[in-house]
Amino acid sequence: MPSAPVPRPFTSADFQLVLLRRMADHNPQLVDDARRALGASLSEMREANKRWQAMLRSPRARSAAARYRSVLGAPESVTPRRVGDLDCEARRWSLPLWPDLRFEVLVGADGAVWNEWLVRAPGAAPPVLRTLADLAPWSCTVDEAARAFAPARPLQGSAPTRWGLAFTAPDRDGTPREVTAEFTWGLLQRTAVSGSLH
Repeated sequence: MPSAPVPRPFTSADFQLVLLRRMADHNPQLVDDARRALGASLSEMREANKRWQAMLRSPRARSAAARYRSVLGAPESVTPRRVGDLDCEARRWSLPLWPDLRFEVLVGADGAVWNEWLVRAPGAAPPVLRTLADLAPWSCTVDEAARAFAPARPLQGSAPTRWGLAFTAPDRDGTPREVTAEFTWGLLQRTAVSGSLH
């Protein structure tokens, strides 16, 4: 009786396709360009996402922290961090698609994953964010937008990997505008302007 085929390992490239799949609803052209840079077809991106979802739902699934280590290897850095009254570790991995960013996972003392998103790499120049014109897709992370346009109000995302911010930013003419920004995996995807504050 022939043995069952051995499943292909889930790789860092596959994981980047998963990130792209979640971003495709907002920026299909950027996603297509990034997917081609990985040498992957549209069907391969869909298959990677399907395999990732199966890993999440498997009754034999690893913990989230162990799953990232299995897929991405040892973190590039592990840094103790305090969030409120609780201690955790910030584990970061580099991803070829976004050399100026790192994929960061916050892991609590019990091994639970608190957060997972893209952040600016140490030493990488942050974007200059002054007006609406600077808020291009993929130009900044959640924390960068929140700092640049403080005070920013967090908004409920439409999925666990999505976040929103509401803030005020000037347009090209300096007119303050009410802005809603949407992020996937911590990276800006799109903004909506609701009107002038004048």
